[in-house]
This record gives sequence, C-alpha cells and structure tokens, in this order.
Amino acid sequence: MSFLPLADSSMNLKKYFIRALHRLQKGPGYTYKELLVWYCDNTNTHGPKRIIKEGPKKKLIWFFLTLLFASLVFWQWGILINTYLSYNVTSSLSIGFKTMKFPAVTVCNANPFKYSEVKHLLKELDRLIEAALERILQPTSGNSSENASPPLDLQLWHQIPLVLIDEHDKDNPIILDIFESNQAAGGNQTAGGNQTAAGNQTAEGDRTSEGNQTTAGNQTTVGNQTASPPAPANTTSEEKKYKLAVKLCSHQGSNNCTYRNFTSAAQAVTEWYILQSTSILSKVPLQERIRMGYQAEDMILACLYGAEPCNYKNFTQIYHPDHGNCYIFNWGMDEEALNSSNPGAEFGLKLILDISQQDYIPYLSSAAGARLMLHQQKSFPFLKDQGIYAMAGTETSIGVLVDELERMGYPYSDCTMNGSDVPVKNLYSQYNTSYSIQACLRSCFQNHMIEICGCGHYMFPLPEGVNYCNNEDNPGWAYCYSSLRSSIRHRQICIDSCKETCNDTQYKMTISMADWPSEASEDWIFHILSYERDMSTNVTLDRNGIIKLNIYFQEYNYRTISESAATTIVWLLSSLGGQFGFWMGGSVLCLIEFGEIIIDSLWITVINMISWCKGLKQRQVQARYPDAPPTVSELVEAHTNLGFQHEDGGALPRDKALPPEPGTPPPNYDSLRVQPLDVLSPDSDTETE
Repeated sequence: MSFLPLADSSMNLKKYFIRALHRLQKGPGYTYKELLVWYCDNTNTHGPKRIIKEGPKKKLIWFFLTLLFASLVFWQWGILINTYLSYNVTSSLSIGFKTMKFPAVTVCNANPFKYSEVKHLLKELDRLIEAALERILQPTSGNSSENASPPLDLQLWHQIPLVLIDEHDKDNPIILDIFESNQAAGGNQTAGGNQTAAGNQTAEGDRTSEGNQTTAGNQTTVGNQTASPPAPANTTSEEKKYKLAVKLCSHQGSNNCTYRNFTSAAQAVTEWYILQSTSILSKVPLQERIRMGYQAEDMILACLYGAEPCNYKNFTQIYHPDHGNCYIFNWGMDEEALNSSNPGAEFGLKLILDISQQDYIPYLSSAAGARLMLHQQKSFPFLKDQGIYAMAGTETSIGVLVDELERMGYPYSDCTMNGSDVPVKNLYSQYNTSYSIQACLRSCFQNHMIEICGCGHYMFPLPEGVNYCNNEDNPGWAYCYSSLRSSIRHRQICIDSCKETCNDTQYKMTISMADWPSEASEDWIFHILSYERDMSTNVTLDRNGIIKLNIYFQEYNYRTISESAATTIVWLLSSLGGQFGFWMGGSVLCLIEFGEIIIDSLWITVINMISWCKGLKQRQVQARYPDAPPTVSELVEAHTNLGFQHEDGGALPRDKALPPEPGTPPPNYDSLRVQPLDVLSPDSDTETE
C-alpha cells in the first residue's frame, strides 16, 4: 500500500511529459490571428485588452492610444539606454585630515651652465650676435667696430641666420640680410629703407610664430635674398618698421625657407641663440655637461627639514636639458619618503641657495633666479611647464595644499594606471620614474622628430641608436623642428595617443616674498655664508645671488576629488520600468508575456515552414511520377488473367514489353464459404465444442 502514492505521482509525471512532448511536436496550435487575440485577452498590459473588448470606434481609439504610448515608451527607453552608454561621471569633493608625505622638491638654477665653463664653446656664437646687434642698433657704416675685431665665422651664421623684414609696404615686405650688406651694395638696390632684395623676391604667405612669442607680419618667404642694411640712425621712429626674424631653411642654400617673426628683437635674439647653442651643446658628452653646470655643494648653502639639519647629500642630482643640474629633495628613489609631522613653516623645508648670477650666460638666460617645482615621489619634474621662479635677494615662502584626484577608468574615462596601455614608448623610463602625460607627450614628439627629421631634439631623452640634431650632421634640423612643432596634425596625434593618469596628486601653492637679508643683517649673514662655503673671511656672496626658500604644509586638510558613475545599471532598470509603468501600466511580467508570444509566433513559423517543405517534397515526387499507382484489384486481375493489360499512356513494342508485375496470389475463396449445418460431420461438432 505504501507504493501506491509513488506510483500515482510517477504516472502524473509521465502524463505531464507526454503532454509537453505533444505540445512541442504540435506547436502552439494557433494561427497568428488567434495567438494575437489570446495575448490581448490575457496580458496584464492595459491597452491591448480594450482593443478586443470594445466596439469598433473605441477599438480604433484604443489601438491608436496603445500604439502612441508604446512609441513613447520605446523613445524614452532609447534615450535612457543612450544616456547609460555615454558613461557620464559626477565629481564629488571630500575633505580629510591625516599625516601626509612631504612632496618631492626640485630646485634648479635658471641658468643651465656656468658661463666660465662654456665660454670656449660659445665664443664664436657670442661674437656673431654682438656684431649682429651692433649692425641693428648702429646701422651707419662709420660707427661699426667690425674692422678692429677678428673676422666672423659666417659659416655658423648662415646655418641659422637672423634677418630684418622691412614692412614699410605691408603688402610687399622686403627681406634684409644683416651680414651681406657690403656685397649687396653694388647691386640693383635703391637707397634708404625701401631697398629691394636681390632678385626682387618678397616675402609671402602666412606663418604663425611658435612658442610664446607674438607674431608681427607673419610672413613666409621663398628664396635667398640679400639687401642693404636698414635706414640711417636719424630716421624717425615712424619710418622704422623693421622686424627681426629667424630664417630657417630645409638645408643651406635651399629656396624652401620660412621666417619666424617676433614683435621684439629681444625675443628673436633669445630664440636664435637657443637654436644655435642647442646645436653646439648637443655634441658635448653628458658627463661634460654635468661638470659645466652648478654643483650641489656650491649651490645649496644651507638646509633644514623641520628640526633636523640636512645638506646637499640629501638631494638627488639629475640633468635637465633646460636648467642643467637639478637637485631633488625627498624623491623617494633610494629611501622612504619623509612625512611632515605638523603643518606650518617651522615643520617644513628651509633652503638657502646661491645662484651665482655673475656667471650667467648673457644671451641664453635672460631671467635670474631659482626654478623649483613640487611633485610626487618618483615622478620626473617638468620644470618648464609646472615650475615656478624664486627671485634672488628674497625669502620666498610657499604654503602647500594637497588635492588628490581619483578618476574612473575605462569606459568612463580614457585614463591609465601606469601607462602600460599607452601606445607611445616612454623615453623618461630611463630615469625609473612613474608615468605622466607630460612624459608621454614629449616622448611622442621626440619619436616624431626622429622619424621625420632623422635625429632627436636636445631637450628630450633619446632612444638607443639615435643622435641629437646639430647643424653639421643635420643642416635642416631647425626647419624640420619648427615645422613639426607648429604642426597641428602631429600635435593632435600625440594628444590622442597619450592618456591622463587615473590617480594624481596636485600641490596648490600660496607664494609670498620679502627682501632677504635685510639691510641691517646682510653684512653678518653674507660673512657667515661666505666663510661656510669658501672658508674665506672676505664676503664672496651678494644679494643678487642669494635665495631663501620656506616650503611647508599650510594645513593637514587635504581635498579628494573623486569620480563616480552618474548612471548605473540599477538606475537604468528603474528608469526603464518607470517609463513602462507610467505610459503602459506594465511590469516585468508583461515583458515576459510579450516574450512568450514572440516565442509562440516563432514556433508557429517553424511549423509552417516544416509543413511547406513537406508539401514541396510531395509535389516534386508527383511531378516525377504523374500516373497514380495500380490498385489491389488491378494487381489481382493481372495475376489471374494473363490477357489483362493495365491502361497506360503509351504501348511498348512486344520485344520491349515489361514483364508482368509480381503480386500476392489471390485467396482461395472456396475455403471461406459457409457450409450448411447438415453437411458438417460429427467430428467437427466435437472440435467446435
């Protein structure tokens, strides 16, 4: 008896599976119309029910309303999905309080080399620029002292020359070569300021000056022009409309030249001197350049971190192309980064620096002071972009506030954690520093420079097997560099290739300055500092070379600016459901019902396709055998009556006649006849019984 419920349940389960199998074999069993009516009658969505239950007029109205609101739902869904897939972020600001790591501090001299050490390399360059300035400022032939000095190295000048652009006629400016006036004096040129260039070539085209200089005239010229010097010194200022420009050619003697114009001759001279000195210094070995720069023991006179004394040995030396030898405090490369015990000036870093301004290169460094930058540990300092100046003869106090940036990665923003997914090879990795977008942009530019110009620029690191550009080995490098730097296309390629870091720390600085030392205390301070550095009782320092720095945290409050997703999957689902429920009165179950009718429709389609294929196969068979097969009576008659012939479409010849069709022999109908009872024998009775 205990097995009866188990048997019943197994029977019920068997019946259920049989019905399910029958359902699968048979399909939904409805036409499309019947299926649609069934859906409208049973769905939980409000509109379709009214379509089949109302009268003709209301049925049309409800059909229109249902179609309209369904369209609104799909339109709203499209907007919501597009908003979600845009991966927008929201930024939140939070303020915290903790003991923080003191930033890495990089200090450099604004002048990269001691003039006394590089003077022998720049001697001819200095003579050229002095003679050029003398011709510009004293154009009359009687005031020149050129005859009393040794001959100039014009070969160096012609590699990257300076020219004057006469803009009396703005529509037809004239190029005036400074050092070819004597040769051009006998040419076909008119006197005064309106002289034409040899060959009557004029400047044409537009070109924007690069760097931070403002262009004036913005002309590009083709050809090599020579002309007489500018107008005499007694010409009024209104008549003097000359601009100094740097002439850059693809190679010496080429007609493919461009002119970089400047609003001031001071800018043009500095730019020209930087290009020429870059070519000269690029051939000097690195160790020699380090030796020619400012050494730590000469530059860092005093150091104090909090209450602990420090000296130049606590700084890490790196060579920076723009500023020569630079020294980094608390870089964190060889030892753990220092923490700041408390906020305030008494717990920060105090430095006294000597910049030795009297040994500056006159035409290379027009600014005097120290260049410094605060940055993260193990990151390369890009002082040209992010550094600040500290003025000589002052005490500069720098209060620091910390901002921590936390960006979301892909797909919310195109940032990188460590630069491993950036397609640009980081040339600054040779310093064992972390990735930064500045390092990526400069590496990208250097790679383009090497690819297009065939050499690397002196201001950026070099990959293996490549040399720096110079005028002797690469005569057109300055023209190539200028064109590449002003190319928007190459700049955009680098911007698109490089990525911001996902996590970054920025140091906001509040700077204040005061004269230091004061007039009352400068005597004893300079005596002490001179004695400590030079072991001399004489004063070897002055106000023009001394800088005092105070760097400290203003407070331990730090700000964290973090990104979070503006739209999440929860937001998307709730918004989709809200729109569906508002316009159609539906829910997730309504969507499941809609999915069910779609599956049933597909199943009906499959069944119809199978039936159509079967019908097609039968029609093909009928087309192959058009006559119907013989019946059983015809087969029996053919077996018993040899003279019977089945009617067919055509008679065959006797010699090609088909043999009779085999068939089952007819039954013996006599054996099936019912005999009368009196004929039966007694034995048959007994057997029947």
